[in-house]
Amino acid sequence: MRAVNKIFDSNDARCISRNKLPRLIYDFIEGATGREVAPIENLKAFDEIKLLPRALRDVSQCNTSTVFLGQTFGLPFGIAPMGMCNLAFSKADTIMAKAAKKWNFPHGISTASSTDIKDLYNICEDNAWFQLYLFSGVESGMRLVNAAQSVGCNTLILTVDVPQGSRRMRELRNGFQVPFKMGLSQFVDLATHPTWTIRTIFNGIPKPVLINQSEDRFDRKAPRPGATWEFLEKIRMIWKGRIIVKGVLSTEDAVRVKALGADAIWVSNHGGRQLDAAPPAINVLPRIREALGNEYPLAFDSGIRDGSDIVKALAKGANFVFLGRPILHSLAAAGDVGLEKILSILSEDIKVVMAQLGINRVEEINSSVLAGE
Repeated sequence: MRAVNKIFDSNDARCISRNKLPRLIYDFIEGATGREVAPIENLKAFDEIKLLPRALRDVSQCNTSTVFLGQTFGLPFGIAPMGMCNLAFSKADTIMAKAAKKWNFPHGISTASSTDIKDLYNICEDNAWFQLYLFSGVESGMRLVNAAQSVGCNTLILTVDVPQGSRRMRELRNGFQVPFKMGLSQFVDLATHPTWTIRTIFNGIPKPVLINQSEDRFDRKAPRPGATWEFLEKIRMIWKGRIIVKGVLSTEDAVRVKALGADAIWVSNHGGRQLDAAPPAINVLPRIREALGNEYPLAFDSGIRDGSDIVKALAKGANFVFLGRPILHSLAAAGDVGLEKILSILSEDIKVVMAQLGINRVEEINSSVLAGE
């Protein structure tokens, strides 16, 4: 049986991905920081949220389209910016961009992308949203901002929850670095996964093409100076389009970000990859919503695994949701058809949950659909 025919949810995709990928790569995707408590808590927090089914309602006109930051999208979710995606599957960046165009949702292009901004923008146009890390300081960051703006990107995602790359135990134990350092354990790992290895070598070993172009090695753990309140003010004056500030968990920070003119805030604990003691993002989302008011746009990620999680995040105060790990695992499991399969599953999940809740439009998803609230 083809791998894609074994995918019925994101956990299936993850299990297939684990078998297909070298451990080095699987752990890079799935791993987190510290004891990896935070990603577990993210999932548990979603499990604790209950939705209230409603009966005898006409749900024959279910529509998953929604408006976020002035754009109309076919689904209330998109692909979060993730670095080095081509490690999951060759040309993953391009595959995701094509899916963003076909399904009409945002595709976050990471500063650590393996594919040039222009190439991805040419595929999905205004659905290409550029995410900025200040890997090498303000000057380097401004160069990337200008590059993104010059190709036509209208939405900038400023990630602010990585002042320093975290220590991720799986990566340290596996000796993960870019480019790969080939010791005996890495050689055995790659040799025992020949399909991935041959495909990757044939298509070119991925590297972050936008950063550290004068250096031989990409150091993910290096300090990332420059992402300050002053930089946000500066970027707001320069960037002509929309700015989303990603990685906010503090209500106080959220209020200040809004006051400085950001168009949206992205509530996230980075999927547990930065601070293991951070609270589940879904638990702080309602507090930030209350502090900013009902009209201010909020995006969300961290712990989303299926369509019901997407609905729960919307009910807790998000206007739009993003996924990371499930996307990469579906690509690793079955390439472009794997991604298509998981997108179809998520879309169907959302429609089924909406029907159970007795609603037809995404805009109807709010705290009223939560049980016990």
